Amino acid sequence: MILALNCGSSSLKYAVFEGERRTGGGAVTGIGVPGGHATHADAVHDALAGLPTPSAVGHRLVHGGPELLEPVRIDAGVLAKLRDAVPFAPLHLPPALGAIDAVAARHPRVPQIACFDTSFHRTLPDVARRFALPASIEALGVRRYGFHGLSYEWAASELRLRGKAVIAHLGNGSSMCAVRDGVSVDTTMGLTPAGGFMMGTRTGDLDPGVIVFLLERMSREEIARVVDRESGLLGVSGLTSDMKTLLASRDPRARLAVEMFCYQACKAAAALAAVLGGLDTLVFTGGIGEHAAEVRERICAGLSHLGRFAVQVIAADEERVIARHVGALLSLS
Repeated sequence: MILALNCGSSSLKYAVFEGERRTGGGAVTGIGVPGGHATHADAVHDALAGLPTPSAVGHRLVHGGPELLEPVRIDAGVLAKLRDAVPFAPLHLPPALGAIDAVAARHPRVPQIACFDTSFHRTLPDVARRFALPASIEALGVRRYGFHGLSYEWAASELRLRGKAVIAHLGNGSSMCAVRDGVSVDTTMGLTPAGGFMMGTRTGDLDPGVIVFLLERMSREEIARVVDRESGLLGVSGLTSDMKTLLASRDPRARLAVEMFCYQACKAAAALAAVLGGLDTLVFTGGIGEHAAEVRERICAGLSHLGRFAVQVIAADEERVIARHVGALLSLS
């Protein structure tokens, strides 16, 4: 029995697998908010309390830093590298580390496996991976890593993507990936999950001068909060980050937020199609990608100049990919 844990910044999804068969699971939301679960560790303890002891536990890790780029069994050395990588994903790695500690406290002898969202993008060529920065800064690990890799891996394998495809993972966190014959060749997110096009509460890409400008007026912590928690759909609308609510609203700020999201997403998809030299398939996944037909229609309409291409929608299943990696690693050990 394999348990797959997927920690978000304020949520926990978990699923139980026997081989490829999902036999159970659930979700905990409202972590860290008033009236909700205090921590991800508390949520993990509650989930484990209702389950038999697993054979192994797999974790989704948003970032593994410069060194951890493939699924790996967690030991003291891996934990040390993950803690060193926290500055690359300060919103996501601490909750995941808390989940790892919670599993170890309850089942100290059960092997734990780290599965990274960055793994799918380890195939990026230098022209896509490198930022236009001095080599001394690149040596610090500053480069394009890309994220949502487990979601992209699921879509590419399940749909057996061949040729030139763009996969759009649209949700509270959103990104896109250019995939050639199932292999990632470029993606919109960069060093951290805050880059790319606008998201639920994150800015996406900014003129670097914006940050320099704000540094003279705000603290580092205040800027980080604005970039990660107060911008995107929420910041533009001044109402909410929920796409369903914004689509139903007549408030002009809500309409502008939706229009900006679709505009930026369309521009990103067109840029990735240029990288590929055309487009055979456009895939939508993630909460918005799966459920907001109006958003899909707007993005596709803006890409009509590319000619005919297939459009597919697939439900994300990162937990199943985690279970596959765990099973593969255990079979080799």
